[in-house]
Amino acid sequence: MRLKLMLGAVVLSIALFAALSPAAEKTLTVKGYVIDSACTFTKNLGKPISKECATNCANAGSMLVILADDGTIYWPIADSMPATGQNSKLLPFAAQKVNVTGKVYERGGSKAIVIEHIEPQAASK
Repeated sequence: MRLKLMLGAVVLSIALFAALSPAAEKTLTVKGYVIDSACTFTKNLGKPISKECATNCANAGSMLVILADDGTIYWPIADSMPATGQNSKLLPFAAQKVNVTGKVYERGGSKAIVIEHIEPQAASK
């Protein structure tokens, strides 16, 4: 009985440690559109309506996100404290297809990226 209690305490401690540990991170390059977060969800858009639309929403305070080619939404975040908004990095690329490289974090089904480098995708021929 004592052994079962000790084993249970060890398992519980490991689970608690894993739950409180920082989310796993890895550096990736994500390819996709810079798009307004609200339109991505409420209008179920697969690509931006226009640069003007994405820019107007961002300037009104809506967060821009990266909608990856596979449909995954990446929330841009800062790894500095206090954290800062990332719209200023994304606004020049509003409604464009981009390649974004940075540390990607996953938690609770959401993905976030700390933008280290962003560039427009080359136009298709």
